[in-house]
Amino acid sequence: MVQGAVNWNTGQTQEWLQAYVDDWVAFYRKQTSDGEVASYIPILAEADQDDLGIAIIGKNGLTVRSGDTDIPFTLQSISKVISFIVACMERGVSYMLQRVDVEPTGEAFNSIMHLEMKPVKKPFNPFNNAGAITVTSALPGKTSDQRLEPVFKLLEKMLGYRPELNVDVYKSEQDSSTRNRAIGYYLLEMDFLESDLDVTLETYIKQCSIEVTIDDLAQIGIILANDGMDLKTGAEIIPRQVARISKVLMLTCGMYDASGKFATYVGIPAKSGVSGGILAAVPPRVRDEAMPFTDGCGIGVYGPALGDKGNSIAGIRLLRHIAKQWDLSIF
Repeated sequence: MVQGAVNWNTGQTQEWLQAYVDDWVAFYRKQTSDGEVASYIPILAEADQDDLGIAIIGKNGLTVRSGDTDIPFTLQSISKVISFIVACMERGVSYMLQRVDVEPTGEAFNSIMHLEMKPVKKPFNPFNNAGAITVTSALPGKTSDQRLEPVFKLLEKMLGYRPELNVDVYKSEQDSSTRNRAIGYYLLEMDFLESDLDVTLETYIKQCSIEVTIDDLAQIGIILANDGMDLKTGAEIIPRQVARISKVLMLTCGMYDASGKFATYVGIPAKSGVSGGILAAVPPRVRDEAMPFTDGCGIGVYGPALGDKGNSIAGIRLLRHIAKQWDLSIF
């Protein structure tokens, strides 16, 4: 049964926190039946909708994992955070913000209606599909592999290993990419793209098909939470300005057209993907009372059963519960 009000104290241990998180995951796993796995990408429909897992990594090395922690999945739209960071590092922040705006749309992630209905000079933000494809078109290189190389290099710096492309997911997405191709043609017509459409879409679909675990997402999250710094070495992996802009965009645009509600009720910078993953970055907070992870943490969630906005339905409810119990909201 989910715990009610919790009286945290300075005697907390990892085992003590683990018991709470295990309890919460078990409770919210029962609510995966309220959602459905993504089916518009055929291979994603093969996921087990009852899966739910979470990993939390703190600044002081404290780590808590619970549920289905060893299931690999693809980044999907979470990759938009990485490609935006890479584009800013390669092309410059000012240049990229001339190519994409930083405004929420209130529309579905794969909509182009807002581009057609309003006299815009650039996509609204880098986290909807139109903006993400525009960002991908700005990555350096002639081929998709050349364009993805800095993406893989950044991931390798953050994770300590080079993740792999899930070829089966890539092929499945490539075969069902009609909507993204339509968006791409519109962007091409509006002169938003900087490179060949086929290469851009191939790169975009490949970046979405990079395979990770919830541990990986939590590791990326803790680096972002600490403004791009590697906590083990003190080295700057992501420039502070880029990390901070990315967190703001995650908070305002990271959960598709449910971003406003997520910011209101959870209050953590986060980015979701239709594979069921959620990347969250909790910055350090100042609190008078004792709370876990006041020095910040990274959180990775996996729950492939999605709600009507394309986000992990049990994953969001789990994050909301933890944010409330541990006072993780940045507001």
